[in-house]
Amino acid sequence: MGRGSNEVSDSYRLHSLIDLVLCRNTRRATIRARPGVQVSSNFLCRRVTAIPPLDLTQQYQTIGSEINQAVLEVLASGQYVQGPVVKQFESRFAHYIGASDCVACNSGTDALYLALRAFDIGPGDEVITSPFTFIATAETISAVGATPIFVDVDAQTFNLDLGQIESAITERTKAIIPVHLFGQPVNMSTLMAIAKNHDLAVIEDCAQAAGAQWSGKVVGNIGDAGCFSFYPTKNLGACGDGGAVTTNRRDIAAKMRILSDHGRTGTYYHEAIGINSRLDSVQAAILLVKLQYLDQWNVQRRAIAQRYSERLSQVPHIAVPQPIAGGYSVWHQYTIRILASEASHQPQAQLSPNAAEGGASPRDRIRAALQQQGIKTMVYYPVPLNQQPVYTHESSPSTPVAQQLAQTVLSLPMFPELTLDQQSQVIHGLKDAVQII
Repeated sequence: MGRGSNEVSDSYRLHSLIDLVLCRNTRRATIRARPGVQVSSNFLCRRVTAIPPLDLTQQYQTIGSEINQAVLEVLASGQYVQGPVVKQFESRFAHYIGASDCVACNSGTDALYLALRAFDIGPGDEVITSPFTFIATAETISAVGATPIFVDVDAQTFNLDLGQIESAITERTKAIIPVHLFGQPVNMSTLMAIAKNHDLAVIEDCAQAAGAQWSGKVVGNIGDAGCFSFYPTKNLGACGDGGAVTTNRRDIAAKMRILSDHGRTGTYYHEAIGINSRLDSVQAAILLVKLQYLDQWNVQRRAIAQRYSERLSQVPHIAVPQPIAGGYSVWHQYTIRILASEASHQPQAQLSPNAAEGGASPRDRIRAALQQQGIKTMVYYPVPLNQQPVYTHESSPSTPVAQQLAQTVLSLPMFPELTLDQQSQVIHGLKDAVQII
């Protein structure tokens, strides 16, 4: 068919031939042919829905009445800080994780900080962790005065490459912080064996993995401590900031409680330099409601991930995430890799905080094409931590896999309420988008 005589009949191939404009008010597609393209007169315009990477309003619509009642009860009680509802949440969350203790705090960042302090990690110490995660993991290591040592990640799971850990251990190494990234559990059997052999503490970063399991055991109950974030976007999210540390070490739990309350051991008696890190009663009440639904929501996430994988596994240029054998992923994110050959040759200089917002890489072109279709995706993470300006001076092993992932990963819309129609729109939209590379 010669140029200028093309006819479009497949609504999922629109962007390569025409411009698709979404009207915010009607959310209907406006078709505008590009130069040299003819659109068939019998083309049926379908309704197009904008799909966000996450929609918290859907969750609230489902359980809003329960949330409202729980919040009103706290407000009526007058006990807004360290009240009984906080203790109730700590007890129930510890039971859910399978740990003896839970110390609630202000955020997942504070949870990591308190755990590191409780294990007496500080200046002169080294802590091994991942370069492919949110900065809070490394930031808290630095905040206590220790040095983060970044070990490269596995290309399939995006988690720490356990085969490289022992070569990074030195006489100054005090702990390992494995990150259960995107809800995918780390192989904790292997990691705990390494830690035991070298007498190292293991602090699990479970910020994205509430409810995930390794070998039938819930993460946060395998290492010496498990750190959770209840930021609203998480699988178990508050309506504001929140965090917690779970542990089976009563001595560690006791130290964290003191540190989180200004180092206080009694009224106006202080034995340590602590911080003020508390989970407020309103957020605890909200989390108590949501905890009842966590397993159900995780099952829904797993069903969406399975459908994505089944429909996308054979699509050229796309590598779908592979669940690790022995693990139970809760799919905080569903993150694919773009395998176009050009992506593997992006110059190092192009790695920047704005890399995910545009540019000529295949990943960014696909992301832009999906955006044109109303499908918003995210890039976690465009710059590995050891390449961030704040850490470029640190001495760590090279991390070529993390660097490659930073240039090729793309997270698709993922939340429990994502409908079948929305999933189909994402799947077909992605199949269409890959044709541009």
